[in-house]
Amino acid sequence: MTLDEYSIFFLYAAIVVYAVAFIAFALDLARRSSQVSAGNSVGIDGTVTTAPHVLETVGTAAGAGAVGASAVGSGAASAGTTAVVERPESVVSTSTAGRASATDTGETGGSGGTSTLKGGRVAADGSVSKRSLSLRLGMAFTVIGLALEVTADVLRGIAAQRVPWANMYEFSMTGTVLIVGVFLVVNTRVDLRFLGTFITGLVLVLLGISTVNYYVVIAPLPPALQSAWLVIHVFVASLGTAFFALGFALSGIQLLQSRREVSGSALKFLKLRFLASLPDSTRLENLAYRVNIVGFVFWTFTLIAGAIWAERAWGRYWGWDTKEVWTFIIWVIYAGYIHARATRGWRGSRSAWLAIIGFAAVLFNFGIVNVFFHGLHSYSGL
Repeated sequence: MTLDEYSIFFLYAAIVVYAVAFIAFALDLARRSSQVSAGNSVGIDGTVTTAPHVLETVGTAAGAGAVGASAVGSGAASAGTTAVVERPESVVSTSTAGRASATDTGETGGSGGTSTLKGGRVAADGSVSKRSLSLRLGMAFTVIGLALEVTADVLRGIAAQRVPWANMYEFSMTGTVLIVGVFLVVNTRVDLRFLGTFITGLVLVLLGISTVNYYVVIAPLPPALQSAWLVIHVFVASLGTAFFALGFALSGIQLLQSRREVSGSALKFLKLRFLASLPDSTRLENLAYRVNIVGFVFWTFTLIAGAIWAERAWGRYWGWDTKEVWTFIIWVIYAGYIHARATRGWRGSRSAWLAIIGFAAVLFNFGIVNVFFHGLHSYSGL
C-alpha cells in the first residue's frame, strides 16, 4: 500500500469512530430527556441526581451467612459491619462500625457524609448522583477519531511532500481536524460536551461528502500555490471556520433554549426535554459571542494574509474574485454580528440568527463557491 492508501484507510477508520462517538453523544441527550421527564435533576456534565434514596440495613453480626435475596452482592456481612442495599424513601439504619461493605453495589463511609455506589454517589440527604457513561464514551471516541484523522492528514502530506491542504479533499480533512480539535481544547476551559452530537455530526457530513465527491489523486501544486502563504492563509481560515462552527452550534441551542424559557415548556412536541439540563439562553449567548470573536480575529487575518498572497501571486492585493468577495461578505456578517451584539437592542435571538447566517455563508463559501464558481481560486482539481 502507498502512503496515500494508508491515509485513506485511517480516514475511513476515523469516520467509523466518529460515528460511534455521535451515537454515544446522542444516547446521552436521550438519557437527559428521559431523566428530565422522570423529574430528576440533570447537570450540565450529564450527572443525574435522582430523588432521595437511603441505605437500609439488611444484615449484621459476626459470621452471619446469607441474609436473603435482598442483601447486596453475596448477602454476607463481616464482623462489626452492616450490609446495605439502596431503598428509596426508607429509614436510614446506622452502621454498628460506621462502615458498610457491599460486594457489587459499592461502599459507604460513616464519617464522610456521602456514599459511593456503582455508577454514582449517594449524598448525605440520600440523593443519588450518577455520571453519564455515554458522555464519557463519546468524548473518548472523539479523541480516538481525532488521532486517526490526524494520522490520515499527516500521511497525505508526507505522500504529497507538502502541506495537505491544496484542494477540497485535503481542505476538508484539515478543516474537520481543526473543528474537532477546537471543540476538545475549549472543553478544557468550559464544559461544552453537550455539543458533541452536533460537532461529530457535522464532521461526519463533511468527511462523507469530501471522500465521495472531492477525492483527487496527489498532484503537484500549481505555481500560484507554491508559496509559504498557502500554509498561513489556509490554516488560519480553517481555524476561523472551526470557531465559527462552535459558535453556530451554541447559537442554535440558544434559540431553542430561549423558546423553552419563554413558553415555559421543554419543547415536548420536539422531544427536546434535555434542554432543561443545559445552560440558560443568556449563558449560551455569552459563550457563542466569545467563541465567534476568536473566529472573527482569525478570519480577519485570513483576509489580510490572502491579500498579501494575492499581491505576491497575481500582482494585486484585491481583484474582486468570487472567492475574495465571499470571504469579505463573511467578514462583514460577523463584524455586523459583533457590533449588533454590543448594542443592547441586538442581544438574544436576533444576535443568534446573525451568527447562524454567518456560518451559513461560511458553508456556502466552502461548498458552493469553491465548487461551482470559477475564478482565480478554482484550483481544487475537481
